[in-house]
Parts: sequence; structure tokens; C-alpha cells
Amino acid sequence: MSGTSLDGIDVALLRTDGEEQVSHGPSATFPYRPDQQAVLHDALTEAKALTSRDARPGILAEAERALTEWHAEAVERFLEANGLTPAEVDVIGFHGQTVIHRPERRLTVQLGLGPTLARRTGIPVVYDMRAADVAAGGQGAPLVPVYHRALAASVGERPVAFVNIGGVANMTWIGRDGELVAFDTGPGNALLNDWCERWTDVPYDVDGCLGARGNSNRNVIEQQLKNNFFATAAPKSLDRNSFDVRFVDGLSPADGAATLTRFTAEAIAAGVRLVPEPPRLYIVCGGGRLNPTLMRDLRECLQAPVIAAEECAMNGDSMEAEAWAYLAVRSLRGLPITFPGTTGVLMPLPGGVVARP
Repeated sequence: MSGTSLDGIDVALLRTDGEEQVSHGPSATFPYRPDQQAVLHDALTEAKALTSRDARPGILAEAERALTEWHAEAVERFLEANGLTPAEVDVIGFHGQTVIHRPERRLTVQLGLGPTLARRTGIPVVYDMRAADVAAGGQGAPLVPVYHRALAASVGERPVAFVNIGGVANMTWIGRDGELVAFDTGPGNALLNDWCERWTDVPYDVDGCLGARGNSNRNVIEQQLKNNFFATAAPKSLDRNSFDVRFVDGLSPADGAATLTRFTAEAIAAGVRLVPEPPRLYIVCGGGRLNPTLMRDLRECLQAPVIAAEECAMNGDSMEAEAWAYLAVRSLRGLPITFPGTTGVLMPLPGGVVARP
């Protein structure tokens, strides 16, 4: 999994039937170097002009080849570190790198050459898992909710919500009878990362320290919450570039970080209006859970306990990578990976393309 935060490649090993049986193995993160992040940033900029999901103008073709090679190297290093051979792995779920996501135009592009990854690793690959849903009129995101439901079997509280805070934040609501509602809630870490990269030597707010030193700007947050996105019914999804960090220009570095952090929390809280019943527990995963200032703001904004995934024996770093393994198995079995309550597609829909070595 390579997400919108552009921080690295997450790899996780999962044994599963794609339904209720889930057994966790090791996981690892392979951080991107600054030069690799620069390639991906250039690809995001180039992709803004895309009108066809198959086009790869300019830097995009080079970025796709490089990204695929980075993933192959990550798989090889992971297998070696864990004493595994390619023959012991049945399938790789390959997300690729989202560079544009415009479901209203039936357009979503994840860079990544599935056949090349299969050849390089010698392992079958399931990739391009969002495309079928978007082509059928769905939002193409989020795709992790069906895996959240499998994990929730070990959690007693209902309704329960999983809140994933990557570059974009999203929520999965699981009801008393296992019903699913899921949607993107708004910006996650992406804007804060961009802001910190501008003002500090690190492209994220380390331990939430910059935001903790500042004061959030109420007027700026309220203005952003008037964006039509927040009034739109679920399911709904966002592109990383749907919001621009420039709305905090003019604030001090600390106040800008505090405002962006609080905006993420309040956007998540606003999403609770869209679910059938308020959750009794929020389980936070993704990089955002490691930001104490953001977790503090979430606890202030939400009317129920807010815990990190590790507090219920889950791995908040590897959960999305695990989900892609889970979805790959579902794809091989022809099981649906998107649903009316998660992406707005008319009926449960399978997805993914299989590439064999």
C-alpha cells in the first residue's frame, strides 16, 4: 500500500479466506527517500490534467515504472527479512499510487504496473481494484470497510467506527447487524504534511508538536466547513488535491498547523451526522493516530471513546496493507469488494485485475 501521505510503502502478510478468517503476519514500512517523494509529487501535478485513465503523459510513465520497481524491491526485502520465498505467497494485493481521483468524471488513476510486479516477484498480483466501481458509477473509495468489518468481529461495541487518517481521512461505520456505511470525511494528514514541509525540515508534524504550540483559527475552520463536500450525503470520496493548504496562508507556522489539525478533527466529527446512529467507539488507524494533538482534538470533538488501533490488538500502521491482501483474496474468489453503503455503487461489486507471472 502506498497512500496519499506519500510517506512510503507498507507491506503486510495476511492469511485469510477473504471472509471472516483473518490471521495477521509480520508487516513493515519502507519509507520513500526525498527523491522518490519528489517524483510522486511531480506525478500528482502532471495528473491534474488527465482526462483518460490510460494516458501517461510527461513524468507519469516514468513515475509508474519507478513506482512498480520500488514495490518489487519492497516485496523482495520483506520476504528476505521474514525468511519467506515467493512460492509461499499466494497473491499480492497491489494498490499502486493514486494520482487523480475524480469519480464524478468516472476517472480514477492508480499508477502501478501489475504484470510487471508479477514478473519481478514471481507472485500473482491483483491490482487496479478501484476502477470497476468507478466505471459502474461508484465513488471507488473507500475500499477498506469490508476488511474493517472482519476486524470488528473482535470488538464488542456496536455501532463502532474505524477512522483512518492518511493523506485523506475516511470513516467506516459498522452497525449492530454488520451493516456498512463508509465515506471520506475530509483532509487527513496531507495538508498538515504540506504545511510542515514548508516551514520545517520534516514533512509532517512530529509528535504533533508544531500544532500543539499554536492556536487554531476558528474563522478559517468555519469557512472551510462550508465547502459543499461536507453537505454532500455519503458515500463520497476526495482527491488528495481537493483542498489546498493555501487557506491557512498568513497564519504563523504553529497557528497554521493547529488550524489544519483541528480542521481534520472537526471534519471527521461532521461526518457523524451522516451515519444512522452515533458510534459508541472510534478506532483510529493510519498515521494520524500518532499525532497526539490530533487525537486530543478528536476526543474533544467526538462524543464517545477514541482509541488507537493498538488498544484493541490491531496494527494501525499496516491495516490498509492488510486490507489490500484481504481484498486481493476476495477478488480471486469473485466476492464483492465495494457495496452501496461504502461507495454508492448500485449493487455489491467485485473488482481488481489479476496478473500472473
